Order: sequence, then C-alpha cells, then structure tokens
Amino acid sequence: MLQQMEELMAALNADLSQLDADLQSSQASQASQPSADRTPDTSTIPGGPAPESERPTYRSL
Repeated sequence: MLQQMEELMAALNADLSQLDADLQSSQASQASQPSADRTPDTSTIPGGPAPESERPTYRSL
C-alpha cells in the first residue's frame, strides 16, 4: 500500500509540475502582448466611460 501511495504521489507531482509549466508559459505569452491587446473595451460596458467621440469638449477660459 505504501508503494502505491508513493507511485500516486509521484504521478501527482509530475502532473502538477506540467500544469505549473503550462501556466508560466501562458503568463509569459500574455505578458509579451502589447497592453492595448489585453485592455478590455469598456465602451460597451453599461456605466463604463463614454467613448472619446461622445465626451463633451471643454474650452479653457
């Protein structure tokens, strides 16, 4: 029984190591993208900021 537990722990450790490598690779590829690609478009969110074309213009006095 101890042998089986050690084998299961080794398999679990290998799976977790692979998952960690996959997550780090995914984060690295996201970090290399320009920030504009990762920024959500808030113009379609209700209550979000108005698009540039709908904002009032202000004149300095």
